[in-house]
Amino acid sequence: MNQARPKAKISRALGIPLTRKCVKYFERRPFPPGVHGRTRRKTSDYQVRLLEKQRLRHQYNISEAQLRRAFEEAARSTDKTGERLVSLLERRLDAVVVRSGLARTIYQARQLVAHGHFTVDGRKVDIPSYRLKPYQVVAVRESSRQKPPFQIAAAGAHADGPTPPYLSVALSDLRVTLLKEPARREVPVLCDEQLVVEFYSR
Repeated sequence: MNQARPKAKISRALGIPLTRKCVKYFERRPFPPGVHGRTRRKTSDYQVRLLEKQRLRHQYNISEAQLRRAFEEAARSTDKTGERLVSLLERRLDAVVVRSGLARTIYQARQLVAHGHFTVDGRKVDIPSYRLKPYQVVAVRESSRQKPPFQIAAAGAHADGPTPPYLSVALSDLRVTLLKEPARREVPVLCDEQLVVEFYSR
């Protein structure tokens, strides 16, 4: 999903840095963009819930329609709706690619998947929203392994902290396996998912 606005401005509006590059801009100006960004305004309950929904949506770089569909599926589950929602989003192919360190950002991950550089269980998949099941293996295609983005990834340049426990990553082999469904406490997403549930349930 293409975003016309610069990522730094979106980060400031949401109150969270969306990429590593945005961190320095966010720290320099930790307030919303615009002439009224510094002013304190009383926020309504609706605005608080809307902001949390937007934070979740932008961290996965998905459209409103995609997030709503995921919420509706999570609401049909017997698990906690908010936790189930995050788990469903985290199993997207582009999310697994960026979380494993095979891409620098969720935006790059989406582009690399859409360009057909990845396989799932040996079959090419170019749909960023493809939802992985436990024990499925994601790998970079043989024809793409020598391309600069993957050589950089194989060197560990995109690894950001410890590997989540629901993933088994072999960066040198450009391969990652989803071991289980992600638990909410294991997913490094900045969001109060209960407020997202309240937003859609209003």
